[in-house]
Amino acid sequence: MEPENRIWYNEARSLRYFFHGQLWHALSLLVLLPITWSFAAPVLSEGYWLGIKDTAWFWLAVFIPVFHQVVVWMVFRLQMGWGALSGIFGNADMPVWIAVFFPLLIARPVTVAGLAFSTRDSLVLPGSIALPLAVLLLIPSLYTLWSVISYFGFMRAIGGDHFRARYREMPLVDRGAFRYSSNAMYAFAFLLLWSLALFAGSQAALSVAIFQHAFVWAHYYCTEKPDMEIIFNGED
Repeated sequence: MEPENRIWYNEARSLRYFFHGQLWHALSLLVLLPITWSFAAPVLSEGYWLGIKDTAWFWLAVFIPVFHQVVVWMVFRLQMGWGALSGIFGNADMPVWIAVFFPLLIARPVTVAGLAFSTRDSLVLPGSIALPLAVLLLIPSLYTLWSVISYFGFMRAIGGDHFRARYREMPLVDRGAFRYSSNAMYAFAFLLLWSLALFAGSQAALSVAIFQHAFVWAHYYCTEKPDMEIIFNGED
């Protein structure tokens, strides 16, 4: 069945654009990963949570966002240039994308929480500072998640503008958390990971939270921002 209102772009239909920005994406990983490990390794020892060792939680918490962002890059670029998912799945393209995207999104905080609980009380920062700071960071992150659901919409948030023209034609959102940043999802929502680490007092989880937050910005500048420039300024 032909997808309704599907879109793709001639400007994105090349291997050159498919890989555009991904060298910098990979280089950011090569820079961030050793730094993250250097802060996490000293507190990784014999901690467990749910029967999984702290080192396993660490690598899961690092691997999941890397895999997630690679999948998003490939799907977005294949969809933009060739309408790949639409061609294969028809009107089921977005439900299929949700089935891929959502578990990977949920796995991000779950693995950070696993690392946090398996390395709890390893942070030098005293609880009298860490706990209030955790609450302080939790507030904008939850407010942003609420704003995404209330004003932005989940389908649009996971890249609906790569699949349907109607998402591209929607006005910019300037309500809720988006009043303070047009990219509130990356600016504020990822503070939830920081908050999880601080609540548990985990140095390893805090290092990974910072890694995930920094690396998602690499995704924005290397993948999403170039795509948006074509989607909102290019031709179909």
